[in-house]
Amino acid sequence: MKKLINDPAAVVSEALDGMALAHGELIKVQKDPAFIMRADGPVKGKVAILSGGGSGHEPMHGGFVGRGMLDAACPGAVFTSPTPDQMLEATKAIDGGAGVLHIVKNYTGDIMNFEMAADLAKGEGIQVESVVINDDVAVKDSLYTAGRRGVATTVLAEKICGGAAEAGKSLHEVAELCHRVNSNGRTMGMALTACTVPHAGKPSFELADDEMEIGIGIHGEPGRRREKIQPADKIVEMLMEPILDDLPFMAGHDVLLFVNGMGGTPMIELYILFRKAHELAVKRGLNVKRHLVGSYITSLEMAGASITLLKLDAEMTKYWDAPVVTPALRWGA
Repeated sequence: MKKLINDPAAVVSEALDGMALAHGELIKVQKDPAFIMRADGPVKGKVAILSGGGSGHEPMHGGFVGRGMLDAACPGAVFTSPTPDQMLEATKAIDGGAGVLHIVKNYTGDIMNFEMAADLAKGEGIQVESVVINDDVAVKDSLYTAGRRGVATTVLAEKICGGAAEAGKSLHEVAELCHRVNSNGRTMGMALTACTVPHAGKPSFELADDEMEIGIGIHGEPGRRREKIQPADKIVEMLMEPILDDLPFMAGHDVLLFVNGMGGTPMIELYILFRKAHELAVKRGLNVKRHLVGSYITSLEMAGASITLLKLDAEMTKYWDAPVVTPALRWGA
Protein backbone atom coordinates (compact mmCIF):
# COMPACT_ATOMS: atom_id res chain seq x y z
CA MET A 1 0.00 0.00 0.00
CA LYS A 2 1.37 3.40 -1.04
CA LYS A 3 -0.53 6.29 0.51
CA LEU A 4 0.35 9.73 1.84
CA ILE A 5 -0.83 8.95 5.36
CA ASN A 6 0.56 8.46 8.85
CA ASP A 7 -1.42 6.08 11.07
CA PRO A 8 -4.32 4.45 9.15
CA ALA A 9 -6.47 4.91 12.25
CA ALA A 10 -5.88 8.69 12.19
CA VAL A 11 -6.66 9.34 8.51
CA VAL A 12 -10.09 10.94 8.99
CA SER A 13 -9.11 12.98 12.05
CA GLU A 14 -5.98 14.37 10.41
CA ALA A 15 -7.85 15.13 7.19
CA LEU A 16 -10.43 17.09 9.19
CA ASP A 17 -7.62 19.06 10.82
CA GLY A 18 -6.27 19.89 7.37
CA MET A 19 -9.68 20.96 6.10
CA ALA A 20 -10.16 23.28 9.07
CA LEU A 21 -6.78 24.92 8.43
CA ALA A 22 -7.30 25.21 4.68
CA HIS A 23 -10.88 26.50 4.70
CA GLY A 24 -11.36 28.21 8.04
CA GLU A 25 -13.16 31.13 6.42
CA LEU A 26 -15.88 28.76 5.17
CA ILE A 27 -16.14 25.92 7.68
CA LYS A 28 -15.54 24.95 11.26
CA VAL A 29 -14.78 21.41 12.37
CA GLN A 30 -16.13 19.69 15.47
CA LYS A 31 -14.12 16.64 16.51
CA ASP A 32 -16.07 14.85 19.28
CA PRO A 33 -18.38 13.83 17.75
CA ALA A 34 -16.98 14.72 14.33
CA PHE A 35 -18.82 16.96 11.89
CA ILE A 36 -18.11 19.91 9.59
CA MET A 37 -20.42 22.94 9.60
CA ARG A 38 -20.68 26.38 8.04
CA ALA A 39 -18.42 28.93 9.69
CA ASP A 40 -21.38 31.31 9.97
CA GLY A 41 -23.86 28.67 11.17
CA PRO A 42 -26.44 28.27 12.40
CA VAL A 43 -28.22 30.66 10.04
CA LYS A 44 -31.32 31.91 11.80
CA GLY A 45 -34.59 31.45 9.93
CA LYS A 46 -33.07 29.33 7.14
CA VAL A 47 -33.74 25.66 6.53
CA ALA A 48 -30.51 23.81 7.33
CA ILE A 49 -29.27 20.89 5.24
CA LEU A 50 -27.23 17.99 6.62
CA SER A 51 -25.70 15.10 4.76
CA GLY A 52 -22.92 12.65 5.45
CA GLY A 53 -21.48 9.22 4.93
CA GLY A 54 -18.27 7.29 5.03
CA SER A 55 -15.05 9.14 4.32
CA GLY A 56 -13.08 8.33 1.19
CA HIS A 57 -15.53 10.02 -1.20
CA GLU A 58 -14.07 13.52 -0.94
CA PRO A 59 -14.95 16.20 -1.71
CA MET A 60 -18.36 14.77 -0.88
CA HIS A 61 -19.70 15.62 1.67
CA GLY A 62 -17.49 17.95 3.70
CA GLY A 63 -16.23 19.81 0.66
CA PHE A 64 -19.79 20.94 -0.06
CA VAL A 65 -20.38 22.68 3.26
CA GLY A 66 -20.89 26.41 2.87
CA ARG A 67 -23.23 29.10 1.60
CA GLY A 68 -25.64 27.81 -1.01
CA MET A 69 -25.12 24.11 -0.31
CA LEU A 70 -24.79 22.10 2.94
CA ASP A 71 -24.93 23.52 6.44
CA ALA A 72 -23.09 20.49 7.84
CA ALA A 73 -21.68 17.09 6.93
CA CYS A 74 -20.92 14.07 9.09
CA PRO A 75 -17.83 12.04 8.10
CA GLY A 76 -17.68 8.40 9.13
CA ALA A 77 -14.60 6.23 9.04
CA VAL A 78 -13.48 5.34 5.50
CA PHE A 79 -16.42 3.67 3.71
CA THR A 80 -18.28 3.42 7.04
CA SER A 81 -21.46 5.24 8.02
CA PRO A 82 -21.20 8.06 10.57
CA THR A 83 -22.88 7.40 13.89
CA PRO A 84 -26.25 8.69 15.16
CA ASP A 85 -24.58 10.88 17.78
CA GLN A 86 -22.61 12.70 15.04
CA MET A 87 -25.81 13.26 13.08
CA LEU A 88 -27.78 14.39 16.12
CA GLU A 89 -25.17 16.88 17.32
CA ALA A 90 -24.76 18.25 13.79
CA THR A 91 -28.53 18.61 13.44
CA LYS A 92 -28.72 20.54 16.71
CA ALA A 93 -25.73 22.72 15.81
CA ILE A 94 -27.14 23.91 12.48
CA ASP A 95 -30.82 24.29 13.33
CA GLY A 96 -31.71 27.95 12.81
CA GLY A 97 -35.35 27.49 13.77
CA ALA A 98 -36.72 26.59 10.31
CA GLY A 99 -35.98 22.87 10.49
CA VAL A 100 -33.33 20.56 9.08
CA LEU A 101 -33.33 18.44 5.93
CA HIS A 102 -31.29 15.22 6.01
CA ILE A 103 -30.08 14.11 2.56
CA VAL A 104 -29.21 10.42 2.87
CA LYS A 105 -27.58 8.09 0.34
CA ASN A 106 -29.31 4.72 0.13
CA TYR A 107 -26.91 2.57 2.13
CA THR A 108 -28.21 0.48 5.00
CA GLY A 109 -25.98 1.97 7.70
CA ASP A 110 -26.64 5.55 6.58
CA ILE A 111 -30.41 4.98 6.50
CA MET A 112 -30.52 3.38 9.96
CA ASN A 113 -28.31 5.97 11.67
CA PHE A 114 -29.93 9.01 10.06
CA GLU A 115 -33.38 7.67 11.03
CA MET A 116 -32.27 7.28 14.63
CA ALA A 117 -30.76 10.77 14.70
CA ALA A 118 -33.90 12.29 13.16
CA ASP A 119 -36.10 10.66 15.80
CA LEU A 120 -33.86 11.94 18.60
CA ALA A 121 -33.79 15.45 17.11
CA LYS A 122 -37.57 15.51 16.78
CA GLY A 123 -37.75 14.51 20.44
CA GLU A 124 -35.81 17.68 21.22
CA GLY A 125 -38.26 19.81 19.27
CA ILE A 126 -36.38 20.15 15.95
CA GLN A 127 -38.30 19.76 12.71
CA VAL A 128 -36.53 17.17 10.55
CA GLU A 129 -37.37 15.78 7.13
CA SER A 130 -35.30 13.15 5.33
CA VAL A 131 -34.86 12.32 1.65
CA VAL A 132 -33.11 9.17 0.46
CA ILE A 133 -31.11 9.31 -2.80
CA ASN A 134 -31.24 6.09 -4.85
CA ASP A 135 -30.17 6.99 -8.38
CA ASP A 136 -27.83 4.13 -9.41
CA VAL A 137 -29.31 2.20 -12.34
CA ALA A 138 -26.63 -0.50 -12.31
CA VAL A 139 -28.17 -2.93 -9.83
CA LYS A 140 -31.43 -3.25 -7.90
CA ASP A 141 -29.85 -4.47 -4.66
CA SER A 142 -26.21 -4.57 -3.56
CA LEU A 143 -23.96 -5.64 -0.72
CA TYR A 144 -24.80 -2.46 1.19
CA THR A 145 -28.34 -1.62 0.13
CA ALA A 146 -31.93 -2.69 -0.18
CA GLY A 147 -32.85 -1.11 -3.48
CA ARG A 148 -30.70 1.09 -5.65
CA ARG A 149 -27.53 2.68 -4.35
CA GLY A 150 -27.32 6.41 -3.74
CA VAL A 151 -24.49 7.94 -5.75
CA ALA A 152 -23.72 11.07 -7.79
CA THR A 153 -27.21 12.59 -7.91
CA THR A 154 -26.51 13.30 -4.23
CA VAL A 155 -24.13 16.09 -5.28
CA LEU A 156 -26.78 17.64 -7.51
CA ALA A 157 -29.44 17.39 -4.80
CA GLU A 158 -27.18 19.04 -2.24
CA LYS A 159 -26.48 21.96 -4.58
CA ILE A 160 -30.03 22.50 -5.80
CA CYS A 161 -31.62 22.12 -2.37
CA GLY A 162 -28.92 24.29 -0.84
CA GLY A 163 -29.84 27.04 -3.27
CA ALA A 164 -33.51 26.72 -2.40
CA ALA A 165 -32.81 26.84 1.34
CA GLU A 166 -30.62 29.91 0.89
CA ALA A 167 -33.49 31.58 -0.97
CA GLY A 168 -35.78 31.13 2.04
CA LYS A 169 -37.87 28.16 0.97
CA SER A 170 -39.66 26.22 3.73
CA LEU A 171 -38.56 22.80 4.97
CA HIS A 172 -41.46 21.14 3.18
CA GLU A 173 -40.63 22.95 -0.06
CA VAL A 174 -36.94 22.06 0.09
CA ALA A 175 -37.71 18.41 0.89
CA GLU A 176 -40.20 18.19 -1.98
CA LEU A 177 -37.61 19.64 -4.34
CA CYS A 178 -35.06 17.08 -3.12
CA HIS A 179 -37.51 14.24 -3.81
CA ARG A 180 -38.00 15.63 -7.30
CA VAL A 181 -34.26 15.80 -7.99
CA ASN A 182 -33.86 12.21 -6.87
CA SER A 183 -36.80 11.05 -8.99
CA ASN A 184 -35.32 12.68 -12.10
CA GLY A 185 -31.64 11.72 -11.68
CA ARG A 186 -30.00 8.53 -12.94
CA THR A 187 -26.35 7.41 -12.61
CA MET A 188 -24.12 4.56 -13.69
CA GLY A 189 -20.41 4.09 -13.04
CA MET A 190 -17.45 1.95 -14.04
CA ALA A 191 -13.98 1.15 -12.73
CA LEU A 192 -10.60 0.38 -14.28
CA THR A 193 -8.95 -0.34 -10.92
CA ALA A 194 -9.88 -1.11 -7.35
CA CYS A 195 -9.13 1.18 -4.42
CA THR A 196 -7.33 0.44 -1.16
CA VAL A 197 -8.98 1.28 2.17
CA PRO A 198 -6.19 2.45 4.52
CA HIS A 199 -7.00 0.14 7.43
CA ALA A 200 -7.34 -2.86 5.08
CA GLY A 201 -4.02 -2.26 3.33
CA LYS A 202 -4.93 -4.13 0.16
CA PRO A 203 -7.19 -3.55 -2.88
CA SER A 204 -10.89 -3.98 -2.25
CA PHE A 205 -11.23 -6.34 -5.23
CA GLU A 206 -9.13 -7.70 -8.07
CA LEU A 207 -9.27 -6.60 -11.68
CA ALA A 208 -6.90 -7.95 -14.31
CA ASP A 209 -4.82 -5.38 -16.21
CA ASP A 210 -7.06 -5.75 -19.26
CA GLU A 211 -10.41 -5.76 -17.41
CA MET A 212 -12.99 -3.21 -16.31
CA GLU A 213 -16.09 -3.42 -14.10
CA ILE A 214 -19.31 -1.92 -15.47
CA GLY A 215 -21.81 -0.69 -12.89
CA ILE A 216 -19.38 -0.49 -9.98
CA GLY A 217 -20.46 1.01 -6.65
CA ILE A 218 -18.61 3.79 -4.85
CA HIS A 219 -17.33 1.34 -2.22
CA GLY A 220 -16.10 -1.14 -4.80
CA GLU A 221 -19.31 -3.17 -4.82
CA PRO A 222 -19.74 -5.41 -7.86
CA GLY A 223 -21.53 -4.02 -10.88
CA ARG A 224 -23.43 -5.59 -13.74
CA ARG A 225 -20.52 -7.33 -15.39
CA ARG A 226 -16.77 -7.54 -15.82
CA GLU A 227 -15.26 -7.50 -19.28
CA LYS A 228 -12.25 -6.51 -21.34
CA ILE A 229 -11.39 -2.81 -21.51
CA GLN A 230 -12.99 -0.99 -24.42
CA PRO A 231 -12.30 2.43 -26.01
CA ALA A 232 -13.75 5.40 -24.14
CA ASP A 233 -16.62 5.96 -26.58
CA LYS A 234 -17.77 2.37 -26.18
CA ILE A 235 -17.64 2.65 -22.40
CA VAL A 236 -19.78 5.78 -22.49
CA GLU A 237 -22.34 3.94 -24.62
CA MET A 238 -22.44 1.15 -22.02
CA LEU A 239 -23.16 3.69 -19.26
CA MET A 240 -25.50 6.02 -21.13
CA GLU A 241 -27.81 3.39 -22.60
CA PRO A 242 -29.19 2.11 -19.28
CA ILE A 243 -29.44 5.68 -17.94
CA LEU A 244 -31.41 6.89 -20.96
CA ASP A 245 -33.67 3.83 -20.93
CA ASP A 246 -34.39 3.88 -17.20
CA LEU A 247 -35.99 7.32 -16.93
CA PRO A 248 -38.25 8.40 -19.79
CA PHE A 249 -35.90 11.03 -21.17
CA MET A 250 -37.79 12.42 -24.16
CA ALA A 251 -36.74 14.64 -27.04
CA GLY A 252 -36.93 18.26 -25.97
CA HIS A 253 -36.19 17.64 -22.29
CA ASP A 254 -33.63 19.88 -20.62
CA VAL A 255 -30.94 17.95 -18.74
CA LEU A 256 -27.87 18.42 -16.59
CA LEU A 257 -25.03 16.12 -17.64
CA PHE A 258 -22.54 15.23 -14.89
CA VAL A 259 -19.38 13.26 -15.66
CA ASN A 260 -17.66 12.35 -12.41
CA GLY A 261 -14.22 10.94 -11.72
CA MET A 262 -13.76 8.21 -9.10
CA GLY A 263 -10.55 9.68 -7.68
CA GLY A 264 -7.82 8.33 -9.94
CA THR A 265 -9.04 9.56 -13.32
CA PRO A 266 -7.39 12.64 -14.88
CA MET A 267 -9.48 15.47 -16.27
CA ILE A 268 -8.27 14.84 -19.82
CA GLU A 269 -10.03 11.46 -19.73
CA LEU A 270 -13.18 12.87 -18.12
CA TYR A 271 -13.49 15.41 -20.93
CA ILE A 272 -13.19 12.60 -23.50
CA LEU A 273 -16.08 10.84 -21.74
CA PHE A 274 -18.11 14.06 -21.52
CA ARG A 275 -17.68 14.65 -25.25
CA LYS A 276 -19.27 11.30 -26.11
CA ALA A 277 -21.96 11.49 -23.42
CA HIS A 278 -22.97 14.93 -24.72
CA GLU A 279 -23.13 13.54 -28.27
CA LEU A 280 -25.40 10.67 -27.19
CA ALA A 281 -27.68 12.97 -25.21
CA VAL A 282 -28.07 15.30 -28.19
CA LYS A 283 -28.79 12.34 -30.48
CA ARG A 284 -31.65 11.40 -28.13
CA GLY A 285 -33.01 14.93 -28.61
CA LEU A 286 -32.07 16.19 -25.16
CA ASN A 287 -31.01 19.76 -24.46
CA VAL A 288 -27.84 19.71 -22.33
CA LYS A 289 -28.52 22.97 -20.53
CA ARG A 290 -26.15 22.50 -17.59
CA HIS A 291 -23.11 20.35 -16.93
CA LEU A 292 -20.50 19.39 -14.36
CA VAL A 293 -17.21 17.63 -15.05
CA GLY A 294 -14.72 16.62 -12.38
CA SER A 295 -14.11 14.36 -9.38
CA TYR A 296 -16.86 15.24 -6.89
CA ILE A 297 -17.91 11.86 -5.45
CA THR A 298 -14.88 9.63 -5.41
CA SER A 299 -13.82 6.20 -4.22
CA LEU A 300 -10.36 6.94 -2.81
CA GLU A 301 -7.87 6.40 -5.66
CA MET A 302 -10.10 4.25 -7.89
CA ALA A 303 -9.60 4.84 -11.61
CA GLY A 304 -13.01 5.09 -13.21
CA ALA A 305 -15.95 7.37 -13.78
CA SER A 306 -19.68 7.73 -13.50
CA ILE A 307 -22.23 9.52 -15.66
CA THR A 308 -25.35 11.20 -14.28
CA LEU A 309 -28.27 12.69 -16.16
CA LEU A 310 -30.74 14.91 -14.33
CA LYS A 311 -33.95 15.92 -16.08
CA LEU A 312 -34.28 19.61 -15.24
CA ASP A 313 -37.26 21.83 -14.61
CA ALA A 314 -37.21 25.60 -14.19
CA GLU A 315 -36.91 25.49 -10.40
CA MET A 316 -34.03 23.01 -10.42
CA THR A 317 -32.19 25.10 -13.01
CA LYS A 318 -32.72 28.28 -10.99
CA TYR A 319 -31.23 26.82 -7.82
CA TRP A 320 -28.43 25.02 -9.66
CA ASP A 321 -27.36 28.42 -11.00
CA ALA A 322 -27.69 30.12 -7.60
CA PRO A 323 -24.45 31.28 -5.92
CA VAL A 324 -22.45 28.69 -4.00
CA VAL A 325 -19.32 29.13 -1.88
CA THR A 326 -17.86 25.89 -0.51
CA PRO A 327 -14.36 24.39 -0.46
CA ALA A 328 -15.09 22.26 -3.54
CA LEU A 329 -17.81 24.06 -5.47
CA ARG A 330 -17.98 27.81 -6.05
CA TRP A 331 -19.69 30.05 -8.56
CA GLY A 332 -21.82 33.17 -8.81
CA ALA A 333 -20.44 34.87 -5.72
